Amino acid sequence: MSNKTVLISKEGLAKLKKEYEHLTTVARREVAARIAEAKSYGDLRENSEYEEARNEQAKLELSIAEIKDQIDNAEIIKKSTSKNVVNIGSNIELENLTVGQKEKYEIVGSMETDVFGGKISNESPLGSAVIEQAVGDTVIVKAPKGDLEYKVLKIS
Repeated sequence: MSNKTVLISKEGLAKLKKEYEHLTTVARREVAARIAEAKSYGDLRENSEYEEARNEQAKLELSIAEIKDQIDNAEIIKKSTSKNVVNIGSNIELENLTVGQKEKYEIVGSMETDVFGGKISNESPLGSAVIEQAVGDTVIVKAPKGDLEYKVLKIS
């Protein structure tokens, strides 16, 4: 598939491997059982259950291939120990100067993004803007509703 490096935490990779294991064992067996049951209904040309099970199998195999590719190209993010500049793995506190609000984030690889959980991708507009910035630096982030200005308050 692709040879693009996938930046991921150790925990994220373990979760991905667990999902891969589940899909290749449990989910494959379940789909195979559905196909076998659908085949028992007779004529396959007009058997919607069989067609549906085969489509599910195709989706499953695509998911398995994608996850395998991600695992094969995974690069573990080492927690940043630098408190001087923002990097992947950094926990940061920012002040959104545009709205006067403080925000806390962890910079992660794109696979582990969870905005509501405070994890933003290094590839996101905000994440890419703060990478390599130091405490006290301000950045402008292009957003659909207009530019936002952030100040780096803390790196840990």
